[in-house]
Order: sequence, then C-alpha cells, then structure tokens
Amino acid sequence: MENKNKETGMEIVKNKEGFKKFTSFIFEIVKIAVIAFVIVAPIRYFLFQPFIVSGASMDPNFATGDYLIVDEISYRFFDPQRGDVVVFNAGFIKDPSGQYGYAGQRFIKRVIGLPGETVDITNGEVEIIKDGKTTILDEKYLPNDLKTIGEINMTLKTDEYFVLGDNRQYSYDSRAWGVVLRKDIIGKAFLRIFPVTTLSEISRPSY
Repeated sequence: MENKNKETGMEIVKNKEGFKKFTSFIFEIVKIAVIAFVIVAPIRYFLFQPFIVSGASMDPNFATGDYLIVDEISYRFFDPQRGDVVVFNAGFIKDPSGQYGYAGQRFIKRVIGLPGETVDITNGEVEIIKDGKTTILDEKYLPNDLKTIGEINMTLKTDEYFVLGDNRQYSYDSRAWGVVLRKDIIGKAFLRIFPVTTLSEISRPSY
C-alpha cells in the first residue's frame, strides 16, 4: 500500500509538470503571435499593401493574377512622378452608364501628366507641355507599334494627375474620366512577388 501511494504521488507530480510545460508552450505561441501582429499590422495597414492585378488594362507589363506590393509610405514625403505605376481609389469614377459604380474598388495605372502640365494626345503620340516647352514621351515600356488612341488636350491643376493604362487600346483611364486627385492615390507599386518567375522590383522608367 505504501509503495502504491508513492507511485500515485509521483504520477500527480509528473502530470502537474506536464501541464505546466504545456501551458508554458501555449503562452509562448500566443506571445509570438501577439508580437508578430504588433509588428506586421502597422506595416500591412500603414506602410505596404498587397494588390492583385485584375484585367488587361496594364498589358503587356502587368497581367491578371500578378501579386504586387504597394508602397504607401513614399508619397507621404514625395509626390508621384511620371512613370510611377500607382494604385488609387476609384470611387470617384463614373462607369459607362454614368453611375459611380466603382466605390470600394482600386485601379492601377501609370502616371503620365503631373500638376501644372498640359497633356496633349494627338496622332497616337503623348506630348507633355510645360513652360512653353513640348516633350514627346518616349515610352520604352510599350510595344513599338502601339499608339495611344484618342484626342486629348488637358491642363492639370494642383494635385491633379493624368494616368494611362499601358494597354492603350483598351484601358479605361484619364482619357475617359479625367484626372486622379492626389488624395485618391494610395501608393505606388514597387515589387512584384507573384508569379515567382517574374519576381522583380518595379522601377520608374526614364523618358
């Protein structure tokens, strides 16, 4: 009887130790999860956001299913520049029926015209006019035979940006609905991470 009681007592001690180890393990998991959330959440919601391309408006440079990371921090210190691929809130845009049908949606386009400039699209070419100087954009990221259709002459005010899709024949962009205001721009696409075969930084082109 005495030996049996001793064995039972040892079993109770072992069970307590096992329970303490288990609860300690769970506590460590929870602690790591909380720390990860505290670190990742601000990055996710205030610095960088994922964006999945849908549609053909940015072909051939961006395709449906491309997974991009959008830099939200840079434009808090610097203004968008020509050639930046930007993501913006599209709620201000009217759909072809004349309704505001894009509430809650985000569009991706390329910045072409900056505040204070005049954008002139004629005979398939994009011209930028500022201070009496006219520059025909040399858009090397587009196919050589691609023309920018439409006849546009638009002068941009403060905080107004003229954006175009790279797929100039089919993109629904500033040629149809006008400018993007600075406040509607979420950030610029700076990294493509999927498909993995196209993993790359998205750099600003030179003109």
